[in-house]
Amino acid sequence: MNPPAMDHLRIRLARLHRALRTAVAHRAETTARLTRPDLVPYCVTDEQVAVLLDETDALSESLPESPTGPYVSEPYDSESAEPEAEADAERELRRRASADGTTLPLDALAARFGLTRADQDALLLVAAPELDRAYERIYAYIVDHLDRGLPSVELLVAVGARAPAARLARRRALGPAGPLRRYGLLRPYGEAPVELARELVLAPGVLEFLLGWGGDAGLLGHDPGEVVRPESPTPSPFPASDRLTRLGRALGSGDIDLAALWGCPPGGQADAALALARAAGRPLRALAADAEEDLRTAAALGAVLWIPADPLRGPSGERPAGELTAVLLRSRAPVCLTGLEPWRPPGLLAARSYAELTLPPPGLTDRRAMWSAAVPQLDGARLEDLAVRYRMSGGELRAVASVARAGARVAGDGRPEPIADHVEPAVATVTRGRGGSAVHAIVPRRAVGDLVLPEAQSAQIREIVSAFRVWPRIAESWGFARRSAHGGVKALFTGEPGTGKTMSAEIVTGMLGLELLKVDLSRIVSQWVGETEKNIEAAFRQAEESHAVLLFDEADALFGKRGEVKHGTDRYANLEVGYLLQRLEASDGLVILTSNLKDNIDPAFTRRFHFVVHFPRPAAPERRRLWRLAFPPEAPLGPDVDLDALSRLDMTGAGISAAARTAALAAADGGGSEIGMRHIVRGAARQFQREARLLRPGELGRYAELLGEDG
Repeated sequence: MNPPAMDHLRIRLARLHRALRTAVAHRAETTARLTRPDLVPYCVTDEQVAVLLDETDALSESLPESPTGPYVSEPYDSESAEPEAEADAERELRRRASADGTTLPLDALAARFGLTRADQDALLLVAAPELDRAYERIYAYIVDHLDRGLPSVELLVAVGARAPAARLARRRALGPAGPLRRYGLLRPYGEAPVELARELVLAPGVLEFLLGWGGDAGLLGHDPGEVVRPESPTPSPFPASDRLTRLGRALGSGDIDLAALWGCPPGGQADAALALARAAGRPLRALAADAEEDLRTAAALGAVLWIPADPLRGPSGERPAGELTAVLLRSRAPVCLTGLEPWRPPGLLAARSYAELTLPPPGLTDRRAMWSAAVPQLDGARLEDLAVRYRMSGGELRAVASVARAGARVAGDGRPEPIADHVEPAVATVTRGRGGSAVHAIVPRRAVGDLVLPEAQSAQIREIVSAFRVWPRIAESWGFARRSAHGGVKALFTGEPGTGKTMSAEIVTGMLGLELLKVDLSRIVSQWVGETEKNIEAAFRQAEESHAVLLFDEADALFGKRGEVKHGTDRYANLEVGYLLQRLEASDGLVILTSNLKDNIDPAFTRRFHFVVHFPRPAAPERRRLWRLAFPPEAPLGPDVDLDALSRLDMTGAGISAAARTAALAAADGGGSEIGMRHIVRGAARQFQREARLLRPGELGRYAELLGEDG
């Protein structure tokens, strides 16, 4: 039990007891003019209520005293204590609690949910019957109804206010839009013929929290429609431009009552709606469950109701668009629609005063400012690099900053390290691991040192990395975006199987510090009409939201040539290829395709690739490096291993890796302590067999006899 909480409740209950006595006296005066002696047995009499008031005063005074220590407070007589003395005692209690690093429970609730003094008194009046059932008889006396012993709106109004204007204000604060009921701290109980007779009870856990028995204030109440403005200084990716400001002001003044912001990705729609509400000078609320109730609450609070429109689109939308439209037609409360694509029901636009704005994605300058505000410790080069690589929403940036600060505190072991050193791991934590049903995430493990290619191809790989880093600058600062029909960087890797196409995609991703999302073609392609396009869209959207590189491995199945329509399915296959062309152009990220045969790719795709890299079979110098890299540094290679002889074998990088693994398994299975040349020859022979080729003894030179040992 928390002694300060008990002290605080005793002080506040003493004041409420005086208010109860005042309310009882007022009821007694009214009843005296109507009293009939024959009805006394069926009601609470004046004498009874006087006794009950004395009992509840005794309860308040008997709440446990604080033990000797920093929270000792002098007991006082609630009958004779002056309000000034009580206020002084409360201030002293609050000062001592602060000195001990704690917060009084009632103060914590008031700060968390924005409760006024009158709201706090109402909360305590509802809590009082949980402490002593005598309060129920007192409440029944005040409302003049023996069967209404639970605290009701009428009771809380009668005790909390006397003047008519104050009573109306109190009744409004106790309504569904008031903080006590909006956050669910007080919940309606049973049915009531009128709102004034509505009985109220505490939410679970509130009494225990008030008594200082522990708990989390944030779990006691929740307003599902509340949109809290972020405390972080991170600017919105949709700054208050002149057009957005004018639209917000028109919404705030009532010149329009339906505003739409299109072009917003899902992660940035909250920031866009907040920017519009800020320009309108109104709070923002989100559509939660019941559209009609949400609109009623927004209107009562003078707020803008934010409705994400993407779930409404299509016949299988997450929300019933028809029902929502019908409710919006009956209301004139200000509404903000957001979405990646427009949603414009004609009937709604005809009945409402509507205006819209298409928001462009944040440019490099905006992203640089956002990163600088989120993590001020970033230097110029690192700031530029992050702004180029990541197109983050305000919420994602705030998450990155928070994770980076926590990482700096943990790594510093009490002495925080520089936050900037923890930004990259924080970005990985926030953005990665979002693989969906159509893609799976690959964290790059290969480094640029693992890349074994001729110099021409190696230079192209490095050029892809450089192009992705500089494209945002030349697109936005140099104006090339206005001259180009598509953004981002697209690359096509062609070559025989095993020549390093997929590994190179992984290395490119690792050099950029991003995540690789590999498309699962078995889940992308569907026999049902239209499903393939939906799966393609989901894959691109997943890569864009995760700030990842998208890889279509063995892409011939999707990007194949369009042909003449001879069967019904040919038409739909051509439509899929056409949609893929459009989506590839629209992507601003890095997209890599791999194919064994370049000629299998539709020429329309080839024209849209910025880089086409052909991977040849490795020559002898590359094969020697591949053999050396195939064995980890820890692998016990025997002194007889001849890499020069092995490099004469015509094998790809994937084949060499497989042969090295087979050799290691053979050496371990034979009980040897090292991997010898005979094990590697055996592994190479097995790999030739898997490729339906024959390893001739002449290719092994003086090691030909080892081939005979393999049988």
